[in-house]
Amino acid sequence: MQGMRNTNRITEREYQAFQDAYSFFNAKLFGNSLPDLLVTLQRHAGAKGYFAPERFTGRMGNMTAHELALNPDVFTGRSDELILSTLVHEMVHVWQETHGTPPRRCYHDREWAAKMKGIGLQPSTTGEPGGKETGQSVTHYILPDGQFGRAYAELAATGFRLNWQSVPFNAGERKKKTASKTKYTCPTCGTNAWAKPQARIICGACYEDNGEVTFLEP
Repeated sequence: MQGMRNTNRITEREYQAFQDAYSFFNAKLFGNSLPDLLVTLQRHAGAKGYFAPERFTGRMGNMTAHELALNPDVFTGRSDELILSTLVHEMVHVWQETHGTPPRRCYHDREWAAKMKGIGLQPSTTGEPGGKETGQSVTHYILPDGQFGRAYAELAATGFRLNWQSVPFNAGERKKKTASKTKYTCPTCGTNAWAKPQARIICGACYEDNGEVTFLEP
């Protein structure tokens, strides 16, 4: 397993960790029934991860491969167990694609939800008890003493660990960038425009309609 490897090459080390985790959970939770695929790190707003069937094609030969992506922006503050539960969440989508009835894109249906519960992850739209199990946007929480929890404990006992996460976005920088553009609205017709603070903007619509010079207000 990854914890037994000795390498300072961080790309190899981290991606190998996710490959090792995928292979481990494939064996423990899916009976080695899932296909090989590409695990990637992708920043995707509003998602901890996603599954995209046949996202890659071979450059030499007639081959295709699925993509399983994890969002490193949400690693910060989450344990390895929680991060890998997202990996397994997406692996259930792989299972449904290859062994079940794939739903429409990104939808979480009853077949998917039943498989999730069967391996120890409870689907929930809120991430808490009581949330809906199906829908377009569904997360999960780990069931106590479920198959996933026991499998993760076995993996962690090998010395497995993840090593990298995204640097948290600077909230002050976000605020500064937001403040660099101010919304202005015409008090007469409601036309909107965005410009730097303290800008003087004349409403072209009002001037064209009645010749009046009306300044937009922030």
